[in-house]
Amino acid sequence: MRQGAQGSAEAGAPWTAVGRAGSGAPSGSGVPAAQARVPQQAGAVRGEHTHSEPPAPVAPRVRPVVQRASVRGQILDALRAALVAGDLRPGEVYSAPVLGERFGVSATPVREAMQQLALEGAVEVVPNRGFRVVERGVRELAELAEVRALIEVPVMLRLARTVPAERWAELRPLAEATVRAASSGCRATYAESDRGFHRAVLSLSGNAQLVQIAEDLHRRAQWPLVGGGPGIRGRADLIADAHEHTALLDALVARDLDVVRALVGEHFAGAAAAG
Repeated sequence: MRQGAQGSAEAGAPWTAVGRAGSGAPSGSGVPAAQARVPQQAGAVRGEHTHSEPPAPVAPRVRPVVQRASVRGQILDALRAALVAGDLRPGEVYSAPVLGERFGVSATPVREAMQQLALEGAVEVVPNRGFRVVERGVRELAELAEVRALIEVPVMLRLARTVPAERWAELRPLAEATVRAASSGCRATYAESDRGFHRAVLSLSGNAQLVQIAEDLHRRAQWPLVGGGPGIRGRADLIADAHEHTALLDALVARDLDVVRALVGEHFAGAAAAG
């Protein structure tokens, strides 16, 4: 992972401070962009007023908006990592001001990020209190695994028939990266790497809508269950799950459709069982 407060690769410490909106200074000459001089028009003299040529307009300031969006995105990534890692526990209510203090930012970007998580179904709004992490059971996880299989298995079988071996070889580093991420034992780090591999495979279909839907389902499948902490799925489980990625690549290169079908089905089933 490369997001979170300082990027998701540091998701194991999701409460580190993020840069505040409005911080930072422009590089180079040190003169703010909004104060930069506009080149004079031909024939104009410094300080001279010309009736035929109105003053050049000053560009609107957009920098604070960009920075705010950037901070909100960092907070959203960090909250997602904290959710997967178990730092945000199912059933618990978290307020934007308290979370903002932990991240070192105001409550506004935290509230906006939490509202996005509410749209994704990860949390629900509790009026005058904050946001409650949604409680999920084993049945919901199994249903998500079934839907993912219905979507991804046919696509992977089609890709196995059409994608040349050299294209699959390009994904080998991503598969190996999932094994390294699993070896760290951090669920949030592995979750990001896992999604990255599946996203790369499905992207070969050329269907951006399919990739987006599959990733949304994948993200939801990674949320913790009721009563589950960050250790419910141990390091050994993560490593076994990661090695299925390399085995899947081998089957795709060999165009062994039966093995591809079995591996993808087992991959989803195993994730649902482990929680």
